[in-house]
Amino acid sequence: MGLSRNTTNIINWCLDNLLPPFIRDNKIIMGFLMRIIIGKKYNYYMEFKENLANLSEEEIHNYYNILQDTFISRETDLNKQTIEFILKNVLGNSILDVGCGKGFLAKLIASKKNVNVTALDIAVEESENKNDNPLFIKGKVEKLPFEDKSFDTVISTHNLEHIKSIHQALKELRRVTKGLLIIVVPRQREYKYTFDLHIHFFPYVFSFEKIVNNPKGKCICLKNDIVYMEKIDTRVK
Repeated sequence: MGLSRNTTNIINWCLDNLLPPFIRDNKIIMGFLMRIIIGKKYNYYMEFKENLANLSEEEIHNYYNILQDTFISRETDLNKQTIEFILKNVLGNSILDVGCGKGFLAKLIASKKNVNVTALDIAVEESENKNDNPLFIKGKVEKLPFEDKSFDTVISTHNLEHIKSIHQALKELRRVTKGLLIIVVPRQREYKYTFDLHIHFFPYVFSFEKIVNNPKGKCICLKNDIVYMEKIDTRVK
């Protein structure tokens, strides 16, 4: 299934705002819907949040590996407005894309902005290792394999909502940023049963502002993307 982010934004909005909580949190109703939409592996989604408190990072990654074939297949989780915003605001010549997935954004930045891009993800396809720009590296956001202030711009999109130790991840993103940090998370309400494996939920802009805890940062909402921008060094252009 290859639905665009703009299309799933509409679907998610309807699910979050038109269905009352007693339906969204009803095990029988949501189990029936998930079985139809997801198939035989729907039970993993039904049990995920109940088990989450006792799951290690490795066990969470195992969930993702098991359920890869149930995820929506598309180039990026970003909507068009957010992509345009990122391309417009990227600073400097050295860019890091953390949680790059298949590398859609990293490749776009490298081609459109003519800058050096490093793309990091927990799973990097062997074919991508042949690329020089973007340069693909395997790693985790909780422990980035880079020196302090290594990149002019650091970007993390649709990544932090999956990370259990979100404050450690944020600390690492700030550590390797020299000039500008851009973070994108989905605007989404939390329910017991959702069609994703998100750990953190941000229904409002201020929900994410509490996490980043920086009054000097800029946080806006573009469709169903919450976009946060933090300037580390104003001299980087």
